[in-house]
Amino acid sequence: MTMDKAIPKLGLGTGGRIGDDGAAAILKAIEIGYRHLDTAQSYNSEDSVGKAVRASGLPRGDFFITTKVADTRLNKAQFLPSVRASLDVIGVDQVDLLLIHWPSHKDAVPFEDYVLALGEAQQKGYARLIGVSNFPIALLERTRALLGPGAIATNQVEIHPYLQAPKLVAYARSIGLTLTAYQPLAKGEIRDDPVLSKIGAAHGVSASAVALAFLMAEGHVVIPSSSSETNLRGNYAALAVSLSEAEMNEIRALNRGYRRINPEKSPRWDD
Repeated sequence: MTMDKAIPKLGLGTGGRIGDDGAAAILKAIEIGYRHLDTAQSYNSEDSVGKAVRASGLPRGDFFITTKVADTRLNKAQFLPSVRASLDVIGVDQVDLLLIHWPSHKDAVPFEDYVLALGEAQQKGYARLIGVSNFPIALLERTRALLGPGAIATNQVEIHPYLQAPKLVAYARSIGLTLTAYQPLAKGEIRDDPVLSKIGAAHGVSASAVALAFLMAEGHVVIPSSSSETNLRGNYAALAVSLSEAEMNEIRALNRGYRRINPEKSPRWDD
């Protein structure tokens, strides 16, 4: 049986969506049409995602839910229990996708320990699909060596029009690995970009929708985050945008290697 590794192309990032307000914002996104919900242990939004899914009245099978194991819970004693706890907090028997959020800084936890634990979480049925986040090519290679080709469904990394990560993208394409773009709008910084705004005007959509449509056309999954109904609707409109090759090339020219998320614990990036 071939397992369906298709991740919905447009998802909702839920960092910061905590408490009743957070659940209400996620529920609004569900009402607009979002079904792919991306959370993490470190976001404290797993509870909000679960509440919104239940409040929607839609069946669990309509949703694609992702969560991530925090880099503080990668060791053997904590990894699997933390995933079990996440399932309980969300209120599901299984997530659709489980990611390692960050590799262990300076190998404080042995790489093999947490990558093999990720595979074990899938074997136990805690996750339908597994993947990683913030992994450069070197760590993706090590992951393939441990789990086998095709074992992981995605690598979630910062990608947006100003950081297009050509080396990582080329490698991912060469092995058939989907990249999931977090902060695909560079935290709103692309909103006033003249190139994106001009293209957006031609299509009757926002600059943000153009950025998302571009990234999806490049083969990436995107998980923009917003609690504003206007922005949620504007971002969702990206699904209906089809860009010409000339427009794609204009946006490709915006790449300048501008990385926003680069904490001390970051691995050595490729781009």
